[in-house]
Amino acid sequence: MLQPDYKIFEMNKRLQQRTDDSDNLWWDAFANEFFDDEAQLTLTFCLEDGPKRYTVGRTLIPRFFRSIFEGGVTELHWELRHAKDSFHQNTVSLDCDQATMVTQHGKPMFTKVYTEGRLIVEFNFDDLLRIRSWHFAIRNHRELIPRSVIAMQEPGMVETLSKNITRQGLTATTLNYLRVSNEVSSRIEPLSEGVDPDTLPLPGAQTLTGQNMSQQQQMDNLDFGSEPFQFQ
Repeated sequence: MLQPDYKIFEMNKRLQQRTDDSDNLWWDAFANEFFDDEAQLTLTFCLEDGPKRYTVGRTLIPRFFRSIFEGGVTELHWELRHAKDSFHQNTVSLDCDQATMVTQHGKPMFTKVYTEGRLIVEFNFDDLLRIRSWHFAIRNHRELIPRSVIAMQEPGMVETLSKNITRQGLTATTLNYLRVSNEVSSRIEPLSEGVDPDTLPLPGAQTLTGQNMSQQQQMDNLDFGSEPFQFQ
């Protein structure tokens, strides 16, 4: 059976295969490969107005990862240091207190972002080792810009370059997605048992109506944009 940290390595490799043409089907296949049908993904972090906690259900996990790249990210991978494994009857857990999500941004300027925190992942204890729960508790982040980029800018642009392009390592697109997905999840009934979300028709460019639509369909129809994120 694969080791948990190697499964994260395989996830990194799969994310490197993503292209600008990767569509909903590609992201669904990615989620099916690495996440259990009942999986949940949780992010916790602190912003100016206090601590935040967002949990994304299985049907919305593909759209969560896609939102990262829609926010200007061109590359994404995870770096784990001193991760600890613990085996249980039906699950195996990975606990890494020195986990880093590394993202490379192509816009608004070339920037490499290191988002540091604690990552706790629970896997099914079987050959597939799919993820049952994913919790990333963000502590801090760093944004690095190459000196060559700064040297090419006009003197008045240096102050602009000094402003962060993310909040706690997350783009405005992803933050908006987390907020809206929680709002949708709180008022829309989950998919009934026995319905495979992968068999649902791909969403069209229609306005969210809130009727006869699954969570996944509603989220795919929303434009999360890249406007500055505002918590309510």
